[in-house]
Amino acid sequence: MKKAVVLLVVMWLIGLAAVAEPFRQKGDNSRILTGRVTDKQDGPLSNAVVYLTNTRTRSVKTYIVGQDGAYRFPSLSPNIDYEVYAQFNGKKSDTKTVSQFDNRTQVTINLKLDTR
Repeated sequence: MKKAVVLLVVMWLIGLAAVAEPFRQKGDNSRILTGRVTDKQDGPLSNAVVYLTNTRTRSVKTYIVGQDGAYRFPSLSPNIDYEVYAQFNGKKSDTKTVSQFDNRTQVTINLKLDTR
């Protein structure tokens, strides 16, 4: 009985993989943007909001950072420029650009705010 159940589960997983294959992106060349939001003394600013703007469509994504101050924006198009900045308690960091001419698949930009 156990072998039959295991065989059934394996067959189900194989079938699921076959169905999902057409939806998988081959040669996925998307980028990921990561970084930390900190104060001038490099302390993490939890609950800061990071804004990511697609410069072509002007659409904005946001991320509320956790205790470690880290943020992450996955699946960014390599053919578009993005602008990123953070806000915390009415203060704003400098705006940084992720250029389409930067060919790295993982871009790290740390954002600093003067909280005084």
